[in-house]
Amino acid sequence: MIVKALIFDVFGTLVDWRTSVAREVTAHLAPQGVQVDALAFADAWRDQYQPAMEAVRSGRLPFCKLDRLHRHNLDVVLADFGLDAVDESTRQSLNLAWHRLDAWPDVAPGLHRLRRHYRLAPCSNGNISLMVDLARRNDFPWDAILGAEVARDYKPKPAVYLAAADAFDLTPAETLMVAAHSSDLDAAARAGLRTAFIARPDEFAQGAGERMPTIPVDLTAASLTDLADQLTP
Repeated sequence: MIVKALIFDVFGTLVDWRTSVAREVTAHLAPQGVQVDALAFADAWRDQYQPAMEAVRSGRLPFCKLDRLHRHNLDVVLADFGLDAVDESTRQSLNLAWHRLDAWPDVAPGLHRLRRHYRLAPCSNGNISLMVDLARRNDFPWDAILGAEVARDYKPKPAVYLAAADAFDLTPAETLMVAAHSSDLDAAARAGLRTAFIARPDEFAQGAGERMPTIPVDLTAASLTDLADQLTP
């Protein structure tokens, strides 16, 4: 395998979005006396993710940054939970919860090892400012910030993966897509990229994540450090 760059899914693969968002929900709403199941709220917010992006992918909405879609989704979920009284300043701050997600513990060490041998970038549906904030918070050593905002479309559209490879002046076959989601890797493979699966069995709750890929992939790893063991001397 002649790979020169690794590009990464971020939500779920590199960061624990569920418990991080739940922490932020509690931090923002509890001081206002609002009692809510924070994990259920995080799950409901995430459930709005694909439908909102599909409106863009289908052409029903023009491309907009994920922060804007997250804010629309937040307003929907607050209404669904009967929390319409939450004020605007709280909504604005809570919407940035996605900029404050914590990485899985293996991620920063694995990325630093991989960067000695490969170019690295996120290939996420998150917007550039969101990716920068997560990188600064979690010590992600990116060489570039790629993904949806660069491609002006959302995964799993082929243009997102192809734009990432092209940004590094590489062919798709020289680019390895790393993700914890078989659907993401399937789309990348169809675009001609190499693929590596990272197990995140607890992404959606304990035991509620992908432990093994459901499609053929080039590499399977238990963690980013395991992937580094496989790809570096």
